[in-house]
Amino acid sequence: MASPPSPTDRRSADSSPPSERRDDEDGMLERATPGLATPIRAAGFWTAIAMPILYVPVLATGLSSSFDGVLFLGLIAGNLLALYVGHAHRR
Repeated sequence: MASPPSPTDRRSADSSPPSERRDDEDGMLERATPGLATPIRAAGFWTAIAMPILYVPVLATGLSSSFDGVLFLGLIAGNLLALYVGHAHRR
């Protein structure tokens, strides 16, 4: 009768190597725009970092009108999109 796999064997069987996971994450953008994938990821990364500065004036004036509320939600949606696009920058 065979012994059960050790914890090390189970971990290696459960997860794929980091290089394979990176190929899966980056694959769609590289297939769509092979030459522009790196600059697009860099722009998304830095946009996600800088964009929260725009929240300050919107929140300082208050969200009293519907335009301010829509603007704030649009900024959050744009920031989430930039985070998604730029999350693999320099990995």
